Amino acid sequence: MFYRPEDGHGLPHNPFNAIVTPRPIGWIATRGADGQDNLAPYSFFNAVAYVPPQVMFASTAAKEDRGDTKDSVANIRETGVFCVNIVSFDMKDMMNRTSGPWGRDVDEFADAGIEKATCETIACSRVAQAPASLECKLTEIVKLPGAANFAVFGEVTGIHMRDDCMTDGMFDVTRFNPLTRLGYKDYSVIRDVFSLTRPGES
Repeated sequence: MFYRPEDGHGLPHNPFNAIVTPRPIGWIATRGADGQDNLAPYSFFNAVAYVPPQVMFASTAAKEDRGDTKDSVANIRETGVFCVNIVSFDMKDMMNRTSGPWGRDVDEFADAGIEKATCETIACSRVAQAPASLECKLTEIVKLPGAANFAVFGEVTGIHMRDDCMTDGMFDVTRFNPLTRLGYKDYSVIRDVFSLTRPGES
């Protein structure tokens, strides 16, 4: 089939998210100017540059108590920092709990029973048991077409990796099985890994 998004797809559910899969999940920790911590998952997330290392995530909805956006973007506007936590398969239920439409006064760490740790380079909390966490300094917030669409870019200023996720000096995703987002209500998990050598590489 073919459809133009502006005309609608005529299907029971929007297939767009099911086409662009799997997507890594950025579990974004922020802190507002008032000191309130927030934690929320975003599946429009990825790394975008090596030197300096940079990442992005996009927020596509708004809350009544935050005007044109959600807590994460609102907090980053105020403080200029955020921390991306990587989600392992065994943290899926806690991650899902933090995706709820909670008020700005709710600390999702506490609500979901998640242990906090202190970041080293920014004033923000991080998920203590995450396989890895990326401390980020805001570089740019880009307003995208659509009422509440914002892309947030940040430079990574500190990287945490759990020692038990290392194998022979390499960060080993098979040690923690990253959770990935599919379409609809679906998720998947990375358990199988294979390697390919690019042409010209040894």
